[in-house]
Amino acid sequence: AATAFVHALGVAVKGGLRVRGVPTSQVTADLATQLGIPLARLDEVGQIDVTFDGADEVDPHLDLIKGYGGAMVREKIVAASSGRLIILVGAEKLVPVLGSRGILPVEVVPFGLPLCQRCLVELGCRPTVRVVEGRPFVTDNGNQILDCGISPIPDPAALEQSILSIPGVVGTGLFIGMAATVHVQ
Repeated sequence: AATAFVHALGVAVKGGLRVRGVPTSQVTADLATQLGIPLARLDEVGQIDVTFDGADEVDPHLDLIKGYGGAMVREKIVAASSGRLIILVGAEKLVPVLGSRGILPVEVVPFGLPLCQRCLVELGCRPTVRVVEGRPFVTDNGNQILDCGISPIPDPAALEQSILSIPGVVGTGLFIGMAATVHVQ
């Protein structure tokens, strides 16, 4: 959905819409550049009016799991810098409870990987290093992602705080209380 939005935004920009975008990944930056969308760094814009993004899970409270694409920390930073977060998803992303799809991405500093894995297991998660094309996936931040096998999460905010307290964890795919609107396509 987010990629489709960038394509639609490119068409609108070619039609005269004046915007500047703050991309959350190099992939999005490359696509936006190809489509003629002007880009800026976060430090160049300060407050962002609105952020449009996708999600991997959306619950009835508009809480989210993101990060299957690997950019959740940057996405969370941009969303927190924004006056409004609008999520664009297909109906298949709607879940009754976060964790229904069984995966929660957690970004970790490579040096802390062994500790993070042990601590996540103690929290009841089943972490595995994300591998792409036979190699550990590296985020645009230079970190790795542990895809944690999980069951539906009864208290996402509490789980997020427990995970964030682990030294070496940079961020989680849990976006609690951040989305203002969810548009289902």
